[in-house]
Amino acid sequence: MTIEVGQQIPDGKLTECVEFDPQNGCPMNPSPMDVREMAKGKTIVLFTVPGAFTPLCSSQHLPGFVEHADALKAAGADEIWCLAVNDAFVMA
Repeated sequence: MTIEVGQQIPDGKLTECVEFDPQNGCPMNPSPMDVREMAKGKTIVLFTVPGAFTPLCSSQHLPGFVEHADALKAAGADEIWCLAVNDAFVMA
């Protein structure tokens, strides 16, 4: 599925860890997040990777978005999302 510029993001749920154990930094309490609600009223740059910490993704895909985050936001992006098929603990 391709989401074109200006299209609404499809309904769905993502799982995200937003809490971390203060002693060891491990992610905890993954929570379901409503995609459409999270994106409401925002311009989102959305990219996907086949898997977190895979060599190509970690060395070539993700760093470019980090490096150019300020320019993307200056161009109108409110948030930059990276999606992968990994579980919420890995993606945290």
